[in-house]
Amino acid sequence: MRHRIAAASSAALLCLIGTTGVAAAQPTSLYAPSALVFTVAQGDDADSATALRASTLSCAPTAQGTHPDPKAACAALNSTGAVLDLDRLLASPSTDRACPMHYAPVTVTVDGVWKGSRVAWKHTFSNTCVMSATLNGNAVFAF
Repeated sequence: MRHRIAAASSAALLCLIGTTGVAAAQPTSLYAPSALVFTVAQGDDADSATALRASTLSCAPTAQGTHPDPKAACAALNSTGAVLDLDRLLASPSTDRACPMHYAPVTVTVDGVWKGSRVAWKHTFSNTCVMSATLNGNAVFAF
């Protein structure tokens, strides 16, 4: 059975390759891919933290995804420059907001592709209050 599946797969591949011997790759879009997944997780290790919420965002060719305001988020991401610099979107915590001094870490991650380049970013805040005070008013992280 395994040999028949392998033979069928080989035959299908040969049909795709055609007579030139090389499969022609056809672009599906004129835009480099820009699709990101944002998460907020309880804990300081993004790999083992418990996800609290997540959102998706695609910016090319149009802004879309599960993000509540994809157009504003894409505009904010584009404002960081030619290379995506998510650290530029972090502000100093608001001074008019007092946060408790307890450690209950929250990690924000961004993973995906931005204008064709791989993105893997994370930032850990000491607690949710500090996260909210730092990200307040930022369209990208308002999900």
